[in-house]
Amino acid sequence: MCVYRAHLSTHCLAQLMASITSHSNVKLISAIHESENGYHLSSPTAVAEVETVAKGDAAVKEDSIQNRNHIKVPLIENDEGLFLTWEDLWVRVASNLNEGEKHSSDGRSCRSILRGVTGYAKPGQLLAIMGPSGCGKSTLLDALAGRLSSNTRQTGDIRINGHKQALAYGTSAYVTQDDTLMTTLTVKEAVHYSAQLQLPESMSKSKKKERAQVTIREMGLQTAMNTRIGGWGAKGLSGGERRRVSICIELLTQPKLLFLDEPTSGLDSAASFYVMSRIANLGHKSSQRTIVASIHQPSSEVFQLFDNLCLLSSGETVYFGPASAANEFFAASGFPCPTLLHPSDHFLKTINNDFELDIEKGVAGKTPTEEAIHTLMKSYKTFESYHQLQRQIAELYKKDCEALEKRSHAGFVTQCFVLTRRSFVNMYRDRGYYWLRLFI
Repeated sequence: MCVYRAHLSTHCLAQLMASITSHSNVKLISAIHESENGYHLSSPTAVAEVETVAKGDAAVKEDSIQNRNHIKVPLIENDEGLFLTWEDLWVRVASNLNEGEKHSSDGRSCRSILRGVTGYAKPGQLLAIMGPSGCGKSTLLDALAGRLSSNTRQTGDIRINGHKQALAYGTSAYVTQDDTLMTTLTVKEAVHYSAQLQLPESMSKSKKKERAQVTIREMGLQTAMNTRIGGWGAKGLSGGERRRVSICIELLTQPKLLFLDEPTSGLDSAASFYVMSRIANLGHKSSQRTIVASIHQPSSEVFQLFDNLCLLSSGETVYFGPASAANEFFAASGFPCPTLLHPSDHFLKTINNDFELDIEKGVAGKTPTEEAIHTLMKSYKTFESYHQLQRQIAELYKKDCEALEKRSHAGFVTQCFVLTRRSFVNMYRDRGYYWLRLFI
């Protein structure tokens, strides 16, 4: 007797039992056994071809049931995604300022932007990096994505799946604050051209087109597929839709790690919530995707989408942990949130040392911002979230995963052809180009 085992969740088992029952095959039902490792299949008299379409509680379907001497069930793919950790991360930049100045090994003065920050990002979760302007949100995002400029110096430990390794092409994507899109192209054209450039040469044109359409639907842009992007002086998409097009282009390679630098910048509250809900759904829908986003001042609805929160002030960590526990932390530290004030606004107001409005107005009984920040940092070291962070870092360091595999993109000839064709389309539709040619 040949036995092939695969672990099945309760949901998968229920669907499999329903499929088997519909064929009235009692022998197959009796072939399902429960062991200490979960459910498995074994039978000497029948075969079921079962396809697994997702991880965890994935749906399974019966392809065929025939009288043979074994049951074959493909094992569920065990791909956990990317675990990102950083510990005691410092980032310094050359500066002539005296405040926070420190001389580097070559004698130049350096100003610290990040000061010993520690944290992690896990698959299936959305990590939000919050803080006042100039606190180091974008710098932390750039450091984690390996995008720091040449005049910065970085120290500390950044690991992916417990190992020090660079992010390979196709495994991560970065969405910048500004949308760099061709205004003359439609949504469908912009995403399709990018798919031809980013996806490997071995993938057929039909597969690339299908990938582009799936990505467009994933970001809820199917109704605007044939609308031009638009921009300065040209009608087109709204700000929220343009932002989602930028995210679409970065999602074409199906990256497991997604960085977003203030994706709600310049959007109203309704557009911000729609964009962030789509982003959060990317992580929750696919438990293999890790999402890290910096955000300045989220609304109450947007804040509820965050799984974890990293709160920075002057380059230092004030709080890192579940977003739902941040309000409790501030209250336990002596800074409870007022009844009519949203928690995220209260957090930023408490740790923002740029404006001492209360002191300027002479309001008594208010704690100075510097003192409040110092109190919060000291309290954080004794809070449960801090100890949980240390345990998570230690656990993730023990992960034993293979090195990231670099993916391929389109070849040089294909890139030249696609770029030339896109340029001709852009010039043909850009009326300003013709006026410029006539003027010259």
